[in-house]
Amino acid sequence: MADNGSSIDSVIEILKKESPQRKFKESVELAVNLKDIDLSDPKNRLNEEIILPKGRGKEISVGVFGTEELKEKARKITKSVFGPEDISKFLENKKEFKKLVENTDYFIAESTLMASIGKSLGQILGPRGKIPKPIPPGQDPEPVINNLKKTVRARSRDKKTFHVPVGTREMSNQDLADNINAVIRRLITKLEKGYSNIDSIFVKTTMGKSYRIEVGESK
Repeated sequence: MADNGSSIDSVIEILKKESPQRKFKESVELAVNLKDIDLSDPKNRLNEEIILPKGRGKEISVGVFGTEELKEKARKITKSVFGPEDISKFLENKKEFKKLVENTDYFIAESTLMASIGKSLGQILGPRGKIPKPIPPGQDPEPVINNLKKTVRARSRDKKTFHVPVGTREMSNQDLADNINAVIRRLITKLEKGYSNIDSIFVKTTMGKSYRIEVGESK
């Protein structure tokens, strides 16, 4: 874990005091710097979906691909619902689909449609890390969608520095601290050398200054 909850609270408090208020809802994110890890080997790269215990602090959009039964259930909780017929439409209008993908945080799809989606739209979804999460036919999509609305992705690619959103400035210090600790805990379980692979972690608002969070097994 990071040094401790109260210390993270202190860093967040300073961040909020010293970062000017903006006219929009600012995100709070971690900048994670790795060390002693060969990211040229794809096996060593991080690509983790992490559920934040206190949520994202803002609305997250989830698109759903499904047949009629799944679509009917999904419409109760999301506006972005698509059927098999839409897959071919998106293939014909890739520019419009790219806009949709950029404005949608996550996708889920009925498992029977995954092959068709991959073949037709995978070149757009894949590089953006937005291949749909498959769910069985007839499953209630609400729990999956609700979890995705609290989920962030920690993805290093081949770079030793990457960013992970942990909430918004409007959230309480404790809620942000809980989210930060959840991300750090997951990272150290996925890194081969745990804390030893972390060079440094900083927290910042969208347009604010970065503040260092101390991490380590002895902290």
